[in-house]
Amino acid sequence: MIAIARFLTLRRDRRSLHWTDVFSYVYLALGIFLMFGPVLWLALSSFKTRAGLVEFPPTLLPLSQIEATVEGYDDPLPLYEVTMEDGTVRTLAQVRRIGIIAQMVDPDAPGETIRVPIDAREPVREFSLAWDNYITPLQSRNFLRYFYNSTFVTVVATVITLLINSMAAYGLAIYDFKGRGFVLAFVIGTLMIPITVILVPAYLVVTSLGMINSLWGVIIPGAATPTGVFLLRQYMLTIPRDLIEAARMDKASEWTIYWRIVMPLALPALAVLAIFSIMWRWNDFLWPLIVLTRSENYTLQVGLNAFQGELDVQWHFVLAMTVVTLLPVTVVFAFLQRFITTGIASSGMK
Repeated sequence: MIAIARFLTLRRDRRSLHWTDVFSYVYLALGIFLMFGPVLWLALSSFKTRAGLVEFPPTLLPLSQIEATVEGYDDPLPLYEVTMEDGTVRTLAQVRRIGIIAQMVDPDAPGETIRVPIDAREPVREFSLAWDNYITPLQSRNFLRYFYNSTFVTVVATVITLLINSMAAYGLAIYDFKGRGFVLAFVIGTLMIPITVILVPAYLVVTSLGMINSLWGVIIPGAATPTGVFLLRQYMLTIPRDLIEAARMDKASEWTIYWRIVMPLALPALAVLAIFSIMWRWNDFLWPLIVLTRSENYTLQVGLNAFQGELDVQWHFVLAMTVVTLLPVTVVFAFLQRFITTGIASSGMK
């Protein structure tokens, strides 16, 4: 906190506030608002009721209308602040609305029905969090199973991606062989192939291997990524060759050099690739949607699509589960973000 306070009080001139200081802080504040404003709106909206999401004008905080139990009515009635014709303000409960006229009663004396224009009333609200938006999908919509499936796919796919990509990068960075440049160009050239072009061939391969409706059918096809190979290869080029030759002179096997020397030194680049892989796998929607047709095998992103019906979208559940899907990626990024600058700067990525 002290470091943050010191940073926020930095000035170009200690004696007075320079115009560049004002511009810098306004610019930073605008950037923070543009980056985190939508996330804050999403988090707050996820606690709104279904009716609160569609009301206009929208509110930032999750507010719910206060209801009161009125004698003679089975269900609680919503309360409104009503401006009467004489200018007084009364708290009345609405029985029903017919067109632009609302039929209302006094909760303390419900015998008389009062007809009020709808533009003369304001709902009585209070701050309220709709926890059912989270509880209902997690309990009755099988979202805990979807969360497990996404976690399994993300963790296993990331481990396999790091292993395969690091092996390929090791061969392209450490070994000198004829055609190495061509192989690297071929690997990088696959980035220019649109994903839609290989969907059908990849689906046919997965089908022939019997991995339809299997999480392995989601994991295996994207295990090797050209981006990961290039990133790790560029980083491994910075490792001194004398270190590799010294290990070979000590009769270390290639596997020992790879696992005990190169991999620990390439940890920053591996952390960057791990972050990328986790985000790719966790947020992947198209390929799991194609491969998985049974609901018990759905990942979170495919499960969110289940809330979208033909004529109706349950936005309160969609927003709540979207927040749930963001939390793991945010936690991983918070722990590994310190490696991003080091890993990308050393690997030559732009």
